[in-house]
Amino acid sequence: MPPVVLITGATEGIGRATAFAFGRDGWRVGVCARTAGKVAALVEALRADGITAAGVAGDVGIPGDVERVVRALAAELGPVDVLVNNAGIAVFKPFEEQTLEEWDGMMATNVRSLFLVTRAVLPGMRERGAGTIVNVASLAGRNGVKHGTGYAASKHAVLGFSRSLMLEVRAQGVRVVAVCPGSVDTELLRPLGRDAGRILQPSDVADAILAAVRLPARAMVSELDIRPSNP
Repeated sequence: MPPVVLITGATEGIGRATAFAFGRDGWRVGVCARTAGKVAALVEALRADGITAAGVAGDVGIPGDVERVVRALAAELGPVDVLVNNAGIAVFKPFEEQTLEEWDGMMATNVRSLFLVTRAVLPGMRERGAGTIVNVASLAGRNGVKHGTGYAASKHAVLGFSRSLMLEVRAQGVRVVAVCPGSVDTELLRPLGRDAGRILQPSDVADAILAAVRLPARAMVSELDIRPSNP
């Protein structure tokens, strides 16, 4: 049977592009996001493209939702071979204007979700002695970002999580990859007014993720930076 990929935050941007990239490569694709209508529309689009796909709506920052999503998708598609932790939100504004609710929201979606979704799929990967966990971080996880204190802090946490987990699980055959895109033409960064013609497209990041996953099991790209060639 073809392998299974689970992608969080899959209905837009990098997540959506990644779903199509894996699906067209022959994978069975499981997707989740918060909005049920968008999940259903994505699954319909994937299936129309000849891709075996299933989707469940849920908030990956909530333990009960994560357990329900992973259980339902595994029942329909099979055990998760690759997890792409892509769900993420950003609020860009001066620090003193940022609310606690905005800060907590970014930490829940960008960091807490890593713990919850990874915890749900990792035991099966360890038991099978194979699997890859891809965490979509950002170059903001390496650098400061003006008016992006919460976002940069959350993406620094993603890198720390990824580096530490990689050291912990690689001996059991599980790879952990942190992908750090620069500016990408998505709803997340459009408020910053970047020139869409000079920055990355979601498909660029999706192709990089797929390439990292397709390496032989003996090889691992633990961290991958992808930047616009001429921003």
